[in-house]
Amino acid sequence: MTKKKIVVFMPAHNEEENISGVIARVPRNFHPHYDVEVLVIDDGSRDRTVTVAKEAGADHIVSFPQNKGLGAAVREGLKQCCLLDADIGIMIDADNEYPPEQIPDVLEPIIAGRAEYTFGSRFKGNIKGMKLHRRLGNYTFTLLQAILLRRWIYDGQSGMRGFARDAMENAVIIHDYNYAQVLTINLVRQGYRLEEIPISYQVRTKGQSFIKFRQYVSSVLPAIYKEMRRPVSKRRQASLRLKRDEAGV
Repeated sequence: MTKKKIVVFMPAHNEEENISGVIARVPRNFHPHYDVEVLVIDDGSRDRTVTVAKEAGADHIVSFPQNKGLGAAVREGLKQCCLLDADIGIMIDADNEYPPEQIPDVLEPIIAGRAEYTFGSRFKGNIKGMKLHRRLGNYTFTLLQAILLRRWIYDGQSGMRGFARDAMENAVIIHDYNYAQVLTINLVRQGYRLEEIPISYQVRTKGQSFIKFRQYVSSVLPAIYKEMRRPVSKRRQASLRLKRDEAGV
């Protein structure tokens, strides 16, 4: 029987100290019906990120000539997953904060047909080392998403997310700086089913996050407003319902 494909993609910007450990911990043989490949989206790194990723066993690397932003890197990751003919894609940050060992848990609802979009949820699991101001920021932006979507969400900023093929093909990320809020709003409004899975989380011990609070707020809030004003395709919603009815899910 021909196996299906899972592509684990990692947006990375100057992560030479972390990325090899993340790649090494990706489970490659956790499901008998799927092959697993690793894709790195190098967002204009100026260090040895690409070299280290190759040495660690990355199957594919796509590099931007200059830094474009996390939103642009995730958009490219979803595009490349489709070009690589992935049946399922999963994004995990390259900063070693999220547990690659839990990739099977995050993908289980998609493999089982219960969801097309999943989070590894830190706030349903265990968190080590997150500072209070980051917790409060996460709570605030997650609550905003929950209010806008009229459904409870636990971890709207998670850097570990799974996608069914159809969700990857139709996801829209409308700005380059970040992706988290607009991607979830986009997919849930289209009708894709979301499920959150508890994970363990450890704040990075090496390297530095690109996130700056003032820039985050000034970039993300206008993008959320713009995404909420985008029309939702009734045809897309109807197509998803039909597929689920035909599949009996």
